[in-house]
Amino acid sequence: MADSVKLNKEIFGIEVENHELLKLAYDSYLANSRSSHAKTLKRGEVSGGGKKPWKQKGTGRARFGSTRNPIWRHGGVAFGRTGEENFEKKIAKNSKKLAVRQALSLQNKDKKVTIIDTFDCPNGKTKETLAMFTKNKIENEGCVLLVVPVKDELVIRATSNLNNVKVVRPTYLNVFDILSADRIIITEKSLPEIENWLLGETKTEGKEE
Repeated sequence: MADSVKLNKEIFGIEVENHELLKLAYDSYLANSRSSHAKTLKRGEVSGGGKKPWKQKGTGRARFGSTRNPIWRHGGVAFGRTGEENFEKKIAKNSKKLAVRQALSLQNKDKKVTIIDTFDCPNGKTKETLAMFTKNKIENEGCVLLVVPVKDELVIRATSNLNNVKVVRPTYLNVFDILSADRIIITEKSLPEIENWLLGETKTEGKEE
C-alpha cells in the first residue's frame, strides 16, 4: 500500500455542498446505458382483424371495424414503444468531470479509497488479484472498483472470475461506478492520468457530449 502518496485535494478533497450535479451525472450514466429494443405492435401491425366483427347498425352495440382496435383484447397498442426512443441525457464535459471529482472526494472522506503501488498479474491468474488484496490488507467484500493505467488481456483474465471486481482505466471513471463501489483501489501510476484528465481542461468551458 502506497501510504506516502499525497492525494490531490482538488480531486479527492473538495467539499460537496450541493448534490444536484452528482444526481444529474448519476442519472445521465444510467439513461445513456439504456437500450431501446422494446417495440409494441400498432393496430395495423397486429395479425388478423380484417373482418368487421358485426354489422354497423341494428345490433345495439358500439360500432367497430376491426378486432385489432387498441381498446380490444389482443388489439394493437396505442402510443406504445417504437424501438427508436432516445433516452440520452447530455451533460457538459466539465460538469461531468466536476461530478467525478465530487464522487471521489465523498468516497475518500468515507475512507473507501486505497492507493496501491502497482497491480502485477504476469500470468493473468485470479490468485494474483487475491494476493494483491491480501498484500494491501484489503477485504474482498462488496463491490470493488480497481483503477489501472492499462487494462490489457492479462488484467481482464486476472479479474474476470471475481464478480464483485470491476476494472477501469482512469479516464473511464464515472459517478455511477464510484458511488456504487464499497472499495476503490487506485494504482499509483493511475493518479497522474486522473489528474491530467480531471484538471487539464478546467479553465475552459466544456461542450456538451
